[in-house]
Amino acid sequence: MPIAVLCPSCKARFSVSEKFAGKKGPCPKCKTVITVPDAPAEDIKIHVPEQFASGGKDSKGQAVSKPIMRQETKVAPTALVAMIGGTLVVFALAIVLRFALQPPLPVAVIAVGLLAIAPPLAAAGYTFLRDDELLEPYRGRSLLIRSVICGLVYAALWGAYAPLPEYGIITGEAWQWLFVAPVFVAIGGGTAFACFDLDFGSGAMHYCFFLLVCLLLRFALGLPPLWAIAAGSL
Repeated sequence: MPIAVLCPSCKARFSVSEKFAGKKGPCPKCKTVITVPDAPAEDIKIHVPEQFASGGKDSKGQAVSKPIMRQETKVAPTALVAMIGGTLVVFALAIVLRFALQPPLPVAVIAVGLLAIAPPLAAAGYTFLRDDELLEPYRGRSLLIRSVICGLVYAALWGAYAPLPEYGIITGEAWQWLFVAPVFVAIGGGTAFACFDLDFGSGAMHYCFFLLVCLLLRFALGLPPLWAIAAGSL
């Protein structure tokens, strides 16, 4: 392994074989006799004084500041179980309502249910789609506020589907819904980006997760498909 050598006289830099470590010899440029370092170039390390690395010390010799440690966040098993349990309860309640209430279900019941599940769905989707490598995750009150805002926008987007058949934009066929879906997905993805700092691709997946759950709930409630909804049915 070659050893990097710096001549103290002419400042010339050159490399010599490690077999000359610790030996003396003339500089190939100015002929000044120099001593070859003992350690190869890869073994030479620059050490930063502790007072600079730690931000200095107080009068007692203790570090004034400590390195900022990033807390790694993972989905806790208890949280995962709670999400799955909550999802099963919501679907069970939807099935009960399907048989307890005569169809069609009142718009008020559907609207209240939509507003109730939208924020938890937003928080659950963020839990699985966030990027722990780049950003600290939102927690506590910050996560609650962002989930509520995102959930309300998602609920409003869902309600915006209802007038589409009334204006002839869609007429009840599934393929027609594909023309309007990208607009709603773009708005939903932008909302997730603004609320949770997700990239647009993850934000679009976040909104599609909300749509998927709502579609499954519609099926559990015995409601018509999303592309076949009429004005006032949500």
